[in-house]
Amino acid sequence: MSTEWLVARGLQPAQVARLAGSGWLKRLGRGAYVLPGDELRRDVTLAWLAVQTPGLHVAGKTALSWRGARHNLAFQEHLVLWGDKSARLPGWFTARFPSRYQATHLFDPNLPPLTGLAPLPAGRPDLLVSTPERAVLELLSDVGKSQGLEEARHLVEAANSMRTGVLEVLLAHLKRIKVARLAHTLADELDLPWKGVARRHSERLGGGSRWVSATRTGERLNLKRPT
Repeated sequence: MSTEWLVARGLQPAQVARLAGSGWLKRLGRGAYVLPGDELRRDVTLAWLAVQTPGLHVAGKTALSWRGARHNLAFQEHLVLWGDKSARLPGWFTARFPSRYQATHLFDPNLPPLTGLAPLPAGRPDLLVSTPERAVLELLSDVGKSQGLEEARHLVEAANSMRTGVLEVLLAHLKRIKVARLAHTLADELDLPWKGVARRHSERLGGGSRWVSATRTGERLNLKRPT
């Protein structure tokens, strides 16, 4: 519960503070409370954070995992979250649910709202999770930063429910040459059904004959322009 939520239900901020001081509410952090004895539940808490953080959604590797595309099962889930604006996740949240948040703008502003974002079929309607098409592009954006290339290759191969029409829309609004070239390179290597779409948009974004980068993960990306 946020202070704003409690105030909207008739309490004054001073009353909220008194309830927390007397033990009727447990203060998690600034402006966030639970009832004593309540446990934080992942999806409920994520939906609450999404109200506070514009565009927050489950993204990349986590979204692929939640939608059934996995490579290695982690001992402890580390959530990948994206949003529209720079923000810092509350410490009380990351202590309970290890997470990484970023505001990386892969697409131009003309991308139709909510393209490639949807709740899980049996999930909370107020918690958006990237569809496989968007999640793959978010995953490829992280290659060389927090994501290794080899695992990304396995995950792209495992994402076998990709809808070419949705991917076409996302790629048409994609701004990042690295992501477009990685998508084409992996789709071509793995002979995936959408390799032609990826090639076309890699060509659209242009750039030099090679895109070369030394990555934080110790790998070297050397991505050729389609010929």
